[in-house]
Amino acid sequence: MDLALLRTFVTVHRAGSFTRAAALLGLSQPAVTSQIRTLERQLGKPLFLRQARGVTPTTIGDELAHKAAPHLDALVEIAESGLDDESSLRTLHLAGPPEFTAERALPALTELTGDDGQGFALRASFGTAEETLEGLASGHHDLAISTARPRGALLTATPLCDEEHVLVAAPRWVERIGAEALRLKGAPALEDLPVVEVHESLPFVSRYWASVFDSRPAASGTVIVPDLRAVLACTIAGAGLAVLPRYLCAAAFDDGTIATLHDPAVPPLRTYFLVVRTGTLAMPHIARAHEWLQRAATTWC
Repeated sequence: MDLALLRTFVTVHRAGSFTRAAALLGLSQPAVTSQIRTLERQLGKPLFLRQARGVTPTTIGDELAHKAAPHLDALVEIAESGLDDESSLRTLHLAGPPEFTAERALPALTELTGDDGQGFALRASFGTAEETLEGLASGHHDLAISTARPRGALLTATPLCDEEHVLVAAPRWVERIGAEALRLKGAPALEDLPVVEVHESLPFVSRYWASVFDSRPAASGTVIVPDLRAVLACTIAGAGLAVLPRYLCAAAFDDGTIATLHDPAVPPLRTYFLVVRTGTLAMPHIARAHEWLQRAATTWC
């Protein structure tokens, strides 16, 4: 079986589209379509179901991808790293949410970027869970940190740690409401407070309200900024209440510039996963980063 055809097939499987696969491979879409048809004729079975938006693999297509992808990835790794240049560092491409990746993962992984013979170069990119998993499946990343567990056999996820969410505000808001009023009234006591969030849909606040108060927030977002670190800065400045990861607020708690509005018996949690393409943990630099992050995470929670 032609390895070039397999490479095109795996790229289409990961990209979910002939058009995206063609862009990744540097080929025309007709060339990709022709190669897939050739492979299907050789196997005597269809590998994809064509749809209005992209393609969906058949059962045979999923099985072939599961068997072939790890070996193709290993061949690409050999080709890219080179057999004769022992001094060159391999590059680890990491993707994840901006705040957690910047505050947790990158400081831990920079310890592995030395020239001790086992180190690697590090490249990081930020994105949503959907973006990072799509990029991982398409071969743009080696390792992803995600708050969503991927489905299917192409990607393998390992729980990394749980993140506790806290309801916080500047001290003057806490004093204005009062702990007793919040205890007696619950969520209604917070309805008049402005809200700081990362999106108009209030994803963090809505999740907290559903988990702790079994209701939906009545307020709308007053300040919307697409980064939790900016949410924290605005909250410290007195812009309103926010729901944030506890680790991100640690320094602000210590210096008294922020305080908790509510302390539920069971705080809301969000789980992070380490995700790789199935089979790529056979590559030493990916395996080492994967293990190192798991070890570091034991001190994060």
